Amino acid sequence: MNTLTGNKESRAGSRADRVPPHLYFVGSALFHYLGPSFAVLLFARVPVPGVAWLRIASAAAVFALWRRPWRAWRDMDGHERRLILALGGVLAVMNYCFYEAIAALPLGTVAAIEFVGPVMLAAAGARRPRNLAALALAVAGVYHLTAPLWRGQPMAFVWAFANAGLFMLYIVLAHRVARTNPRTSPIDRLGAAMLVAGVAISPLGLADALPALLDPAALAAGIGVGLSSSVIPYVFDQLAMRRLPRATYAVFVALLPATAVLVGIVVLRQWPTQAEWIGVALVAVAVALHRPSD
Repeated sequence: MNTLTGNKESRAGSRADRVPPHLYFVGSALFHYLGPSFAVLLFARVPVPGVAWLRIASAAAVFALWRRPWRAWRDMDGHERRLILALGGVLAVMNYCFYEAIAALPLGTVAAIEFVGPVMLAAAGARRPRNLAALALAVAGVYHLTAPLWRGQPMAFVWAFANAGLFMLYIVLAHRVARTNPRTSPIDRLGAAMLVAGVAISPLGLADALPALLDPAALAAGIGVGLSSSVIPYVFDQLAMRRLPRATYAVFVALLPATAVLVGIVVLRQWPTQAEWIGVALVAVAVALHRPSD
């Protein structure tokens, strides 16, 4: 890295540090579910697999132009490259399952199920009483969310729980990727994984996305979904996690299922039932209560 580039990155980091980390988290939470809510609206013009492809492909293009992650790839050894390949594959399939789920279920319901994974991961990694209690609350919350809808939408819940399992795997892989190779930026490594995800999701969604490439409105909407779902929140997460204590960040994460419900109400007019409110609240408390294993 030359001196000029180093000075520019130092000044950019200094400006970023002036913003309170809590604001980065709030921005991440909002964009994390604004993107999928816009995707639901796009389903009327583009099939679900096509929207998933547009999200990943547009995010990969942004990271390619912004960060040129292939330079980081050149500095990696075989183990690091395998981690990037695995993370990219998980990102592709996880997003595909997530979109299949939100095409049929309320956004808040899918988001709450998604966060059961981290609670289970914590309970398995460290069997502390608080983690076991969190797991019990999460299971109760999922029951309230799924019981009223299971008979009518069983396949949608299969997609939702597949997404939750992949989200748990994503956490494990992303944690390893974030701690590997200090010679490169974690955002560059994320960009490399997103390029892999763009290739991996193409067999699943490219054919359905092709008509959208000739539709300027649908293409612009797809790019917007990619920016708001897979670029802005991930970068904000990096900026927040770098400065927030781990325990504080864990408590903030508990707000995400409720954020998804609110975004669903405002953007999609998805009003939760009483059982769904109870379910989301139980999952949120479970996420706040659990502690990741060290």
